[in-house]
Amino acid sequence: MLLRPKLSVVPSTVVVALALLLAACAATDDKTAAMEPAKIYADAKDEMSSGAYDKAIVLLDKLEGRAAGTPLAQQAQLDKAYAQHKSGEGVAAIATLDRFIKQHPASPALDYALYLKGLVNFNDNLGLFGSILKQDLSERDQKASKDSFEAFKELVTRFPESRYTPDARQRILYITNSLARYDVHVARYYFVRGAYVAAINRAQSALSDYRDVSAQEEALYILMSAQDAIGMPELRDDARRVLERTYPNSIYLSKDFKGQQAPWWKLW
Repeated sequence: MLLRPKLSVVPSTVVVALALLLAACAATDDKTAAMEPAKIYADAKDEMSSGAYDKAIVLLDKLEGRAAGTPLAQQAQLDKAYAQHKSGEGVAAIATLDRFIKQHPASPALDYALYLKGLVNFNDNLGLFGSILKQDLSERDQKASKDSFEAFKELVTRFPESRYTPDARQRILYITNSLARYDVHVARYYFVRGAYVAAINRAQSALSDYRDVSAQEEALYILMSAQDAIGMPELRDDARRVLERTYPNSIYLSKDFKGQQAPWWKLW
Protein backbone atom coordinates (compact mmCIF):
# COMPACT_ATOMS: atom_id res chain seq x y z
CA MET A 1 0.00 0.00 0.00
CA LEU A 2 1.38 3.36 -1.10
CA LEU A 3 1.46 5.81 1.79
CA ARG A 4 0.72 9.44 0.96
CA PRO A 5 3.07 11.93 2.58
CA LYS A 6 1.62 14.01 5.36
CA LEU A 7 1.86 17.72 4.56
CA SER A 8 2.77 19.99 7.42
CA VAL A 9 0.56 23.03 8.03
CA VAL A 10 2.28 26.35 7.39
CA PRO A 11 1.47 28.95 10.06
CA SER A 12 -0.62 31.86 8.80
CA THR A 13 2.01 34.33 9.95
CA VAL A 14 4.51 32.73 7.59
CA VAL A 15 2.05 32.95 4.70
CA VAL A 16 1.51 36.66 5.33
CA ALA A 17 5.26 37.26 5.56
CA LEU A 18 5.83 35.49 2.25
CA ALA A 19 3.09 37.50 0.59
CA LEU A 20 4.61 40.76 1.79
CA LEU A 21 8.03 39.64 0.61
CA LEU A 22 6.72 38.78 -2.86
CA ALA A 23 4.92 42.11 -3.09
CA ALA A 24 8.12 43.93 -2.15
CA CYS A 25 10.04 42.02 -4.79
CA ALA A 26 7.44 42.87 -7.40
CA ALA A 27 7.67 46.54 -6.48
CA THR A 28 11.44 46.55 -6.82
CA ASP A 29 11.10 44.89 -10.24
CA ASP A 30 8.99 47.82 -11.46
CA LYS A 31 11.59 50.14 -12.91
CA THR A 32 9.02 52.91 -13.26
CA ALA A 33 8.24 53.02 -9.53
CA ALA A 34 10.69 55.85 -8.85
CA MET A 35 10.30 57.56 -12.23
CA GLU A 36 8.47 60.81 -12.86
CA PRO A 37 5.49 60.54 -15.27
CA ALA A 38 7.28 62.73 -17.81
CA LYS A 39 10.25 60.34 -17.81
CA ILE A 40 7.99 57.32 -18.29
CA TYR A 41 6.37 59.05 -21.25
CA ALA A 42 9.72 59.95 -22.78
CA ASP A 43 10.90 56.35 -22.48
CA ALA A 44 7.65 55.10 -24.01
CA LYS A 45 8.08 57.46 -26.97
CA ASP A 46 11.64 56.21 -27.45
CA GLU A 47 10.38 52.61 -27.51
CA MET A 48 7.74 53.53 -30.08
CA SER A 49 10.30 55.34 -32.23
CA SER A 50 12.45 52.21 -32.29
CA GLY A 51 9.48 50.00 -33.15
CA ALA A 52 9.35 48.28 -29.74
CA TYR A 53 5.60 48.75 -29.44
CA ASP A 54 5.14 45.94 -26.93
CA LYS A 55 7.51 47.66 -24.49
CA ALA A 56 5.88 51.01 -25.14
CA ILE A 57 2.45 49.57 -24.34
CA VAL A 58 3.66 48.41 -20.91
CA LEU A 59 5.10 51.84 -20.10
CA LEU A 60 2.05 53.72 -21.34
CA ASP A 61 -0.25 51.47 -19.37
CA LYS A 62 1.66 52.29 -16.20
CA LEU A 63 1.72 55.98 -17.06
CA GLU A 64 -2.03 56.03 -17.62
CA GLY A 65 -2.51 54.84 -14.04
CA ARG A 66 0.17 57.06 -12.50
CA ALA A 67 -1.04 60.26 -14.20
CA ALA A 68 -4.76 59.57 -13.96
CA GLY A 69 -6.93 62.66 -14.41
CA THR A 70 -4.27 64.66 -16.26
CA PRO A 71 -3.82 65.51 -19.95
CA LEU A 72 -0.72 63.30 -19.92
CA ALA A 73 -2.88 60.31 -19.02
CA GLN A 74 -5.13 61.05 -22.00
CA GLN A 75 -2.09 61.29 -24.26
CA ALA A 76 -0.81 58.00 -22.88
CA GLN A 77 -4.14 56.37 -23.66
CA LEU A 78 -4.09 57.55 -27.26
CA ASP A 79 -0.46 56.57 -27.74
CA LYS A 80 -1.18 53.16 -26.26
CA ALA A 81 -4.00 52.64 -28.77
CA TYR A 82 -1.63 53.58 -31.59
CA ALA A 83 1.07 51.21 -30.27
CA GLN A 84 -1.50 48.42 -29.99
CA HIS A 85 -2.58 49.10 -33.55
CA LYS A 86 1.01 49.00 -34.83
CA SER A 87 1.75 45.80 -32.96
CA GLY A 88 -1.23 44.04 -34.54
CA GLU A 89 -3.48 44.16 -31.47
CA GLY A 90 -6.46 45.63 -33.30
CA VAL A 91 -9.11 44.45 -30.83
CA ALA A 92 -7.18 45.91 -27.89
CA ALA A 93 -6.65 49.19 -29.78
CA ILE A 94 -10.37 49.54 -30.48
CA ALA A 95 -11.17 48.82 -26.82
CA THR A 96 -8.70 51.49 -25.71
CA LEU A 97 -10.14 54.03 -28.15
CA ASP A 98 -13.74 53.26 -27.19
CA ARG A 99 -12.81 53.82 -23.56
CA PHE A 100 -11.11 57.13 -24.42
CA ILE A 101 -14.11 58.32 -26.45
CA LYS A 102 -16.48 57.44 -23.62
CA GLN A 103 -14.33 58.97 -20.86
CA HIS A 104 -13.33 62.15 -22.70
CA PRO A 105 -16.21 63.30 -24.93
CA ALA A 106 -14.97 66.91 -24.85
CA SER A 107 -11.30 66.16 -25.46
CA PRO A 108 -9.58 68.30 -28.11
CA ALA A 109 -8.07 65.04 -29.38
CA LEU A 110 -11.44 63.38 -29.95
CA ASP A 111 -11.15 63.84 -33.73
CA TYR A 112 -7.85 61.94 -33.67
CA ALA A 113 -9.40 59.16 -31.59
CA LEU A 114 -12.20 58.74 -34.14
CA TYR A 115 -9.73 58.84 -37.02
CA LEU A 116 -7.50 56.23 -35.41
CA LYS A 117 -10.51 54.02 -34.68
CA GLY A 118 -11.51 54.20 -38.34
CA LEU A 119 -7.95 53.52 -39.41
CA VAL A 120 -7.59 50.44 -37.18
CA ASN A 121 -10.73 48.88 -38.66
CA PHE A 122 -9.76 49.98 -42.16
CA ASN A 123 -6.42 48.20 -41.92
CA ASP A 124 -8.03 45.20 -40.25
CA ASN A 125 -10.25 44.86 -43.29
CA LEU A 126 -7.23 44.93 -45.57
CA GLY A 127 -5.63 42.22 -43.51
CA LEU A 128 -2.11 40.87 -43.62
CA PHE A 129 -2.73 38.45 -46.46
CA GLY A 130 -5.09 40.58 -48.51
CA SER A 131 -2.26 42.62 -49.98
CA ILE A 132 -0.16 39.52 -50.55
CA LEU A 133 -2.83 37.51 -52.31
CA LYS A 134 -4.37 40.54 -54.05
CA GLN A 135 -7.78 39.40 -52.88
CA ASP A 136 -10.68 41.66 -53.78
CA LEU A 137 -11.81 43.30 -50.54
CA SER A 138 -15.40 43.05 -51.72
CA GLU A 139 -15.16 39.27 -51.43
CA ARG A 140 -14.38 39.36 -47.72
CA ASP A 141 -16.53 39.89 -44.65
CA GLN A 142 -17.35 43.58 -44.43
CA LYS A 143 -17.90 44.09 -40.69
CA ALA A 144 -14.57 45.88 -40.27
CA SER A 145 -15.36 48.07 -43.28
CA LYS A 146 -18.71 49.06 -41.79
CA ASP A 147 -17.15 49.84 -38.41
CA SER A 148 -14.46 51.89 -40.13
CA PHE A 149 -17.08 53.73 -42.18
CA GLU A 150 -19.04 54.68 -39.05
CA ALA A 151 -15.96 56.06 -37.29
CA PHE A 152 -14.87 58.10 -40.31
CA LYS A 153 -18.43 59.31 -40.90
CA GLU A 154 -18.69 60.54 -37.31
CA LEU A 155 -15.36 62.30 -37.71
CA VAL A 156 -16.28 64.20 -40.89
CA THR A 157 -19.73 65.05 -39.51
CA ARG A 158 -18.62 66.34 -36.12
CA PHE A 159 -15.24 67.76 -37.11
CA PRO A 160 -15.43 68.98 -40.72
CA GLU A 161 -12.41 71.24 -40.20
CA SER A 162 -10.20 68.60 -38.61
CA ARG A 163 -6.81 67.93 -40.17
CA TYR A 164 -7.84 64.26 -40.39
CA THR A 165 -11.11 64.87 -42.24
CA PRO A 166 -9.79 65.07 -45.83
CA ASP A 167 -8.14 61.67 -45.54
CA ALA A 168 -11.23 60.26 -43.82
CA ARG A 169 -13.39 61.42 -46.74
CA GLN A 170 -11.17 59.57 -49.21
CA ARG A 171 -11.34 56.43 -47.13
CA ILE A 172 -15.13 56.70 -46.91
CA LEU A 173 -15.31 56.70 -50.71
CA TYR A 174 -13.10 53.64 -50.87
CA ILE A 175 -15.14 51.82 -48.22
CA THR A 176 -18.43 52.72 -49.91
CA ASN A 177 -17.22 51.21 -53.16
CA SER A 178 -15.98 48.15 -51.30
CA LEU A 179 -19.34 47.63 -49.58
CA ALA A 180 -21.21 48.05 -52.86
CA ARG A 181 -18.91 45.58 -54.61
CA TYR A 182 -19.51 43.15 -51.76
CA ASP A 183 -23.27 43.22 -52.38
CA VAL A 184 -22.64 42.75 -56.10
CA HIS A 185 -20.28 39.88 -55.38
CA VAL A 186 -22.99 38.16 -53.33
CA ALA A 187 -25.62 38.87 -56.01
CA ARG A 188 -23.32 37.34 -58.63
CA TYR A 189 -22.80 34.29 -56.39
CA TYR A 190 -26.56 33.76 -56.13
CA PHE A 191 -27.11 34.23 -59.87
CA VAL A 192 -24.44 31.71 -60.85
CA ARG A 193 -26.14 29.14 -58.62
CA GLY A 194 -29.59 29.80 -60.00
CA ALA A 195 -30.93 31.59 -56.91
CA TYR A 196 -32.40 34.36 -59.06
CA VAL A 197 -34.74 35.91 -56.47
CA ALA A 198 -31.87 36.19 -53.98
CA ALA A 199 -29.69 37.69 -56.74
CA ILE A 200 -32.39 40.28 -57.48
CA ASN A 201 -32.72 41.23 -53.82
CA ARG A 202 -28.98 41.66 -53.35
CA ALA A 203 -28.54 43.62 -56.58
CA GLN A 204 -31.40 45.93 -55.57
CA SER A 205 -29.72 46.38 -52.19
CA ALA A 206 -26.52 47.53 -53.88
CA LEU A 207 -28.49 49.95 -56.06
CA SER A 208 -30.53 51.47 -53.24
CA ASP A 209 -27.89 51.63 -50.50
CA TYR A 210 -24.96 53.07 -52.48
CA ARG A 211 -25.07 56.00 -54.86
CA ASP A 212 -22.61 57.02 -57.55
CA VAL A 213 -20.37 53.96 -57.26
CA SER A 214 -18.98 51.95 -60.16
CA ALA A 215 -20.42 48.71 -58.82
CA GLN A 216 -23.91 49.89 -59.77
CA GLU A 217 -23.22 49.08 -63.42
CA GLU A 218 -22.80 45.38 -62.72
CA ALA A 219 -25.63 45.44 -60.19
CA LEU A 220 -28.00 46.64 -62.93
CA TYR A 221 -26.82 43.91 -65.28
CA ILE A 222 -27.29 41.18 -62.66
CA LEU A 223 -30.72 42.60 -61.88
CA MET A 224 -31.96 42.53 -65.45
CA SER A 225 -30.36 39.13 -66.12
CA ALA A 226 -32.00 37.57 -63.06
CA GLN A 227 -35.34 39.14 -63.94
CA ASP A 228 -35.04 37.72 -67.43
CA ALA A 229 -34.19 34.29 -66.03
CA ILE A 230 -37.41 34.09 -64.01
CA GLY A 231 -39.63 35.56 -66.73
CA MET A 232 -40.10 39.18 -65.71
CA PRO A 233 -39.63 40.95 -69.09
CA GLU A 234 -41.14 44.30 -68.07
CA LEU A 235 -38.91 44.69 -65.04
CA ARG A 236 -35.96 43.40 -67.05
CA ASP A 237 -36.55 46.07 -69.69
CA ASP A 238 -36.87 48.76 -67.00
CA ALA A 239 -33.48 47.74 -65.58
CA ARG A 240 -31.98 47.74 -69.06
CA ARG A 241 -33.26 51.26 -69.76
CA VAL A 242 -31.66 52.48 -66.53
CA LEU A 243 -28.41 50.77 -67.53
CA GLU A 244 -28.52 52.36 -71.00
CA ARG A 245 -29.23 55.80 -69.59
CA THR A 246 -26.67 55.64 -66.81
CA TYR A 247 -23.91 53.69 -68.57
CA PRO A 248 -24.41 54.21 -72.32
CA ASN A 249 -21.03 52.64 -73.11
CA SER A 250 -21.42 49.66 -70.80
CA ILE A 251 -19.94 46.39 -72.05
CA TYR A 252 -23.04 44.65 -70.73
CA LEU A 253 -25.24 46.37 -73.29
CA SER A 254 -23.43 44.63 -76.14
CA LYS A 255 -24.21 41.18 -74.74
CA ASP A 256 -27.28 39.16 -75.66
CA PHE A 257 -28.49 37.80 -72.37
CA LYS A 258 -30.53 35.18 -74.21
CA GLY A 259 -28.61 32.29 -75.72
CA GLN A 260 -25.16 33.59 -74.87
CA GLN A 261 -22.31 31.30 -75.80
CA ALA A 262 -20.42 31.83 -72.57
CA PRO A 263 -21.73 32.70 -69.09
CA TRP A 264 -21.49 36.43 -68.46
CA TRP A 265 -19.91 35.93 -65.06
CA LYS A 266 -16.75 34.59 -66.71
CA LEU A 267 -15.83 38.20 -67.33
CA TRP A 268 -14.37 38.03 -63.81
